[in-house]
Amino acid sequence: VGYIRLSAFTARSAREVRQAVASLDASGASSFVLDLRDNRGGLVPAGVEVSRLFLGSEPPVVWTVDRSGALEDRTPHPAKVQPPVTDKPLVVLVNQATASASEIVAGALKDSCRATLVNKTSGSTFGKGLIQSVYELSDGSGLVVTAGKYVTPGLTDIDGKGIAADFKGMPSDEDQKKAIEACRMKSIRREEKL
Repeated sequence: VGYIRLSAFTARSAREVRQAVASLDASGASSFVLDLRDNRGGLVPAGVEVSRLFLGSEPPVVWTVDRSGALEDRTPHPAKVQPPVTDKPLVVLVNQATASASEIVAGALKDSCRATLVNKTSGSTFGKGLIQSVYELSDGSGLVVTAGKYVTPGLTDIDGKGIAADFKGMPSDEDQKKAIEACRMKSIRREEKL
């Protein structure tokens, strides 16, 4: 099992994860664990890039809902189709301190049926899904304006709820396969309703 720990999403995260996957793959890893526990987020574009490493360039990573309720795919889709860096099984470790960009990544990988989530401490992540801008005022005080919120590809509202885990402990290979297959069936049914 190839283990990758990300403590924050920075401009270097995608490059570092890509290198780690390649190195672990060369060492014979048959599956991967992406550890996002206690990762408070960071740069949302970096989270999108890391998600793309495991999803490829096609599926949406995150949607935004603006104040009027309009839904928009906010993830750039490269002009050239890019495959995932690996298609080997993936488990994402999360906890109550997994927040913001980390929740976007966990939600994208879960809703795209690419990974299962494990949370040994509670049922869901932190629940930080607001899109906010901070403005400094002339008197030195600040103003925070909420412009919208993030939702997962399956339209799960992250804010205040977080992302629910699939397992409380590491799943067996068989349980992992069953959970991914159940996710795919649920996704097909959801698409048929649209």
